[in-house]
Amino acid sequence: MAVSGFEGFEKRLELRFFHDNSTPNKNPMGLRLIDFESLDQVLTQVQCTVVSAVANRSFDAYVLSESSLFVYPTKIIIKTCGTTQLLKSIRPFIHLARTLNLTLRACRYSRGSFIFPNSQPFPYTSFEDEVVIVEDSLPKESLRHRKASVMTPSNNPSRAWHVFTASADVEPDESVVVVEVCMTELDRVNSLSFFRRKGDGNSDSAGKEMTRLSGIDLINENAFICDFAFDPCGYSMNGVDGDRYSTIHVTPEDGFSYASFECGLSLYDDGRGDVAEVLSRAIDVFRPSCVSIATTYGGEDYDREVTKRVERVLAKNLGLKCRSRLMDEFPGSGTVVFQSFTPRRR
Repeated sequence: MAVSGFEGFEKRLELRFFHDNSTPNKNPMGLRLIDFESLDQVLTQVQCTVVSAVANRSFDAYVLSESSLFVYPTKIIIKTCGTTQLLKSIRPFIHLARTLNLTLRACRYSRGSFIFPNSQPFPYTSFEDEVVIVEDSLPKESLRHRKASVMTPSNNPSRAWHVFTASADVEPDESVVVVEVCMTELDRVNSLSFFRRKGDGNSDSAGKEMTRLSGIDLINENAFICDFAFDPCGYSMNGVDGDRYSTIHVTPEDGFSYASFECGLSLYDDGRGDVAEVLSRAIDVFRPSCVSIATTYGGEDYDREVTKRVERVLAKNLGLKCRSRLMDEFPGSGTVVFQSFTPRRR
């Protein structure tokens, strides 16, 4: 990786569980009962560690040396960058859930196209191989509905979105909308906020300064931010807002700069669900030349008006033009809309 540069594009895994009906006195904490030592053992297999953590009544959020981990009572979300071995976490997470009488209900694995694909270890050199590994790691008898798809924009085939889902149900079991944003060619001036300076102090205080200088604290002013600054550069944060999570990861080096923003939200409650405005504020922090947005609609049907509003707001506020829009449906895992944007001048 030192030869090519650091791989910012993350691999993302989401596992959803349910309580066995025969389980008496179900503990509402669910997966949050997994002890830290067990989590650490799984992360060691993935090749990353916890660097910071925060929790509230709804979930636990961990900033990792390579991205983030979120643990809800019946859901785990883990995303890792670099050359990490994310898929090695599937079997141990399922095993830990079983010890708590939780059964796997759905799995989703997704990622963008790597900047340095030749630097990835097996099986991440091929999406087909990744799918085989995921399939082999899942219980054969329960997750009957499975689908793999590569969503490839015609205007930029090198920036595809890869998705594999497996589900026990035909219909999604939750109504959360997940938005994943991948940004490359970040504005050089804005990227300076994510380099450590002399006298910045430790990683915690330096992270708070990066959050303030960059304007990340204004994306969602209701969120409690757990941030971390890497040395000599780089930044990660997890935002906690009730049962909502958000996360940002930044690789600011010129030549392979990358930033990601992800959040889980609902479209229609108390004003916080304006996807377009949230995305506009997040993307404005980085002013990238290339943006891709993957929106996964869970229990709620795909909302074409939301997609159109995202395109209108990004065009008006940031001068970004939508170059492609793709949609695909995944049994039991909802609908994915994949949009790519570049500045209008291009």
